[in-house]
Amino acid sequence: MFFEKFRMDGQVAVVTGGGRGIGLSCAEALAEAGARIVIIDRDDEIAQSGRQALAARGVEADALVLDVTDSAAVDKAAEEVFGRYGRVDALVANAGIARSGTAAEDTPDELWLNVNDVNYNGVFWCNRAFGRPMLKAGRGAIVNIGSMSGYIVNRPQNQTYYNASKAAVHHLTASLAAEWASRGVRVNAVAPTYIESEMTKAANIDPSVMDAWLRDTPMGRMGQPHEIASVVHFLACDASSLITGATVKADAGFTCW
Repeated sequence: MFFEKFRMDGQVAVVTGGGRGIGLSCAEALAEAGARIVIIDRDDEIAQSGRQALAARGVEADALVLDVTDSAAVDKAAEEVFGRYGRVDALVANAGIARSGTAAEDTPDELWLNVNDVNYNGVFWCNRAFGRPMLKAGRGAIVNIGSMSGYIVNRPQNQTYYNASKAAVHHLTASLAAEWASRGVRVNAVAPTYIESEMTKAANIDPSVMDAWLRDTPMGRMGQPHEIASVVHFLACDASSLITGATVKADAGFTCW
């Protein structure tokens, strides 16, 4: 009875930013549970790379190119997925960008708008577009990727624009959950700590900054993409059927202090 609730056989799961990092791990987790995966990424090469990574694990997945900041394109993508499969059961709204290092008083409009357009607007466009077929079906699960930065102010880096965008995702999650709960659609979020991924590796983070992060983390380490994917899988499947409107902190204890 209990193990069966973790299965997602016959379901269709869409993962934005699913070509690598946390998104790809989420796609792998949901595929392992039996779901048919649709990877969405703005970069076709990355999307295809993710699809090939799943294929190497024996998983057949589709890949779509999409800029989540384009609301009309998001609507079209949702219609395409629904038209192809006749259902959308789960959405992982993972696409996002990390920016830091600019003081609030020096933040240009372009930076503020770019970060919030991807991290907040893009999440809403996807929730709205893929939520529609779920609402019509009377069932579905959405998992948004927020951040512990939606709860705390990171140090030593300045990133007001990023922190604000993730706090917005958390409240958006609760608001949509309240509206859609009676119609069978659950909306939850995950708030990760610093994750060791391609993005963080490419950032060439100053060792002193990394030391500060680890010093502030009770577990004393960064997280791994698969650790976030495990939480996402739980929230996307029927094992969490009573949970909606929650933002689960997967932060290695960071927000305890």
